[in-house]
This record gives sequence, structure tokens and C-alpha cells, in this order.
Amino acid sequence: MTTEHVRDLAATAVIFGFFASSWFGWAQEAPPRRWRGLLAAGSVTSLLTAVVGGLLTWRHWHDGTAFDEDTSRAFGVVVGIEFGAAALGSLLLAIRSRRELIPVWIAFVVGVHLFPVAALIGYPLIHVLAALITVVSLAAIPIARARKLTMSAVVGAPTGLVLLAAALFSVIAAAVTRS
Repeated sequence: MTTEHVRDLAATAVIFGFFASSWFGWAQEAPPRRWRGLLAAGSVTSLLTAVVGGLLTWRHWHDGTAFDEDTSRAFGVVVGIEFGAAALGSLLLAIRSRRELIPVWIAFVVGVHLFPVAALIGYPLIHVLAALITVVSLAAIPIARARKLTMSAVVGAPTGLVLLAAALFSVIAAAVTRS
């Protein structure tokens, strides 16, 4: 379930930890009062995981990586498409006065973009992450409407939790793997 490169495991923990914190933060826009402490704890735990991942990335910087010239170029294209789709969709939602759907759209784009990322770096866990985030984004609208919750809370909390779980798995795998 892991990639073969310790450096890539550690760097994944940095990225997912950072973005988990961002999603927990977005969920704090207007969550139910009882969620606030858990969302704050999720943000802090995510950032601490990212820091530990950063230290492990630094320690294993000269180890192997899945990123060569071709992989790096393809990764850049995938991320560029992700940012473009997220920005364009967000702009269209804002123009149509549907700003509350922006976090749902961005989560959907993030989930879908992780499928080619998983294939590029050879890290199967990211396929699971991609599927879970995509499902969260698709379920968010009916759940938020049925329970009268904000979209940002309904999509942000589980997206943050999924990213945090992947970050924790990655940082632990990097810490116990010998290079």
C-alpha cells in the first residue's frame, strides 16, 4: 500500500498534512458548535504531521524518488489541470451566485486529480484517498441540505480527516521504513 521511496512517503505526509489542515480550516467557516474543537484539533494534528513529514523528507532528501524528468513534467500537467479546473469551476459558481458549492467543487476536483497522481508516483494508498474524497464531494450536497449544515463543514471535515489519515499513514511508513 506504500510507494517504494521513503522520501516520497515523507513528502506525501507533508503535502497531505498541510492540505488536511486547510480543509479542517475551511470546515470551520460555520460548523455546528460541537464540531469546532474537533476541527481545531484536526488542524493542529495535521500541521504537526506535516512538520514531522518535513523533517523526514529533509532526512531522506538524497534517497530515491519516483520523480524523474518525465514524471515531474506529467505531475506538473496534472496539477496544472487541477488548478485550472478548480479555478474555472469556482469562478462559474461565484458568477452564478452559488458560492456555497465552491468547496464541494474543489473537493471533487482534488479527488479526481489524485487518481493520475497515484499512478504517476506508484503509491496505491492515493487511489483509496482519491476515491474517498470524490465520494465525500458527491455526498456533501444531499447531506448538507438534509441536515441543514453548511457545505464547507460537510465537505471540509471528512476531506480533512481522509487527508490526515493518509498523512499519518505516510509519516509512520516513512519513519519505520529503512532506506
